[in-house]
Amino acid sequence: MKPSNDNCFHTQSGHDVPRVGLGCMGMSEFYGPGDDQQNLQLLEKAVALGYRYFDTADMYGQGHNETLLGEFLQRQNRQQLFIATKFGIKDDHSGKSARQVDGSPAYVREALEKSLARLKLDYVDLYYVHRRDNSTPIEETMAALAALKREGLIKSIGLSEVSVETYQRAQQVHPVAAVQSEYSLLSREPEQGILQACQANGTAFVAYSPMSRGLLSGAIHADVLNQPDDIRGGFPRFSGENLQHNLALVQQLTALAAQKQCTLAQVALAWVLHQSSHVYIIPGTRREKYLLENWQSSQVELTGEELTVLRGIFAPDQVAGARYPQSRLAGLNG
Repeated sequence: MKPSNDNCFHTQSGHDVPRVGLGCMGMSEFYGPGDDQQNLQLLEKAVALGYRYFDTADMYGQGHNETLLGEFLQRQNRQQLFIATKFGIKDDHSGKSARQVDGSPAYVREALEKSLARLKLDYVDLYYVHRRDNSTPIEETMAALAALKREGLIKSIGLSEVSVETYQRAQQVHPVAAVQSEYSLLSREPEQGILQACQANGTAFVAYSPMSRGLLSGAIHADVLNQPDDIRGGFPRFSGENLQHNLALVQQLTALAAQKQCTLAQVALAWVLHQSSHVYIIPGTRREKYLLENWQSSQVELTGEELTVLRGIFAPDQVAGARYPQSRLAGLNG
C-alpha cells in the first residue's frame, strides 16, 4: 500500500502542495537554543528538496519564528510556496500569568497585520485559529476571518485543536480548509471524530508532532531532554517510567524499519500518511539529515497488515502519560 498523492492545498500559482511540510516552531523555541543562520540555510535546503508548505505561528518565539521565515521568504519565489501561520494564543513566556486565548474579531485583524509585517508578506495562504477562545463564539471569529479572506489578506481558513462540534459550527459560517491537531502512533485522539469529519467535508487534516516530539525517532534519552529550554522533560509522556515504557514501544518498530530499509521515524511518519489522502504532516527539525529523512517518508510503503500491527502495538491504552501537562490539556479540543 502506498500513500496517496492526492492534494487539497494549492498555491496561488496553482502548484500542488506536497503532503510533507515543515513545522518551523522548533527553530525558535521549546527544543533548546537555535541558530538563525543555520536555520535559514536549512529552510533553503528544504525548498531545494521539494518542500513547499511551511508552518509557523505568531506565538513561536514571541514572533521570532515569523520574522525568521520573513527573512527566508525574501530569497524565494513566493508564488511557489504555501505559508501557514496561526493566531490567538497570548503568552509572554514569563510564567507570571496564565496563557490567554483571544479570538475576538478585533484581535483577528490586529494579529494578522502583525504577522504579515513579520513575514513581509501581502497575504498568507492559510490562517489558523490556534486555539478556540471560549469567550468568543466561533461564528464571530470565523466571520472576521471570512472578511479578511474577501480582502485577499488570507487565502484559506484553518482551525487547530478543536472539537467536532466547533468545527461543524465554523463550517456553517465559512468552509474550513484545514484542521491541525497532534496526530501520531502515540497520539490517536483525532480518530475519535475530527479526522472523519474533515474527510467527509473535504477538509485537509494537518498532523503536527507526527513523531510525538521526536519520541518515535528512538533517539530521545535523558541527556537530550536536559538541554536548556527543552520543554519535553516536563511533559508526562517524557518523564521517568513513562519515557522508558514508551521507548520500549518504539523499539518494536526496529524490525519493520530494517525490513523497509528506512528509519524508525520514517515508519512512524509513513503510518500517519497512510491513514487517508486528506492527511498532511508537518514534522519539524533543525538538522539536514532529518529534513531529508522526513521528506523521504512519503515513499515508504506499508501493507494493510503492517498498518494493523502498528495500530495494535501503539493502541492508546498501551501508551504511558498524556501528551501535555494537565494545565495545557484543558485548552485542547474546545
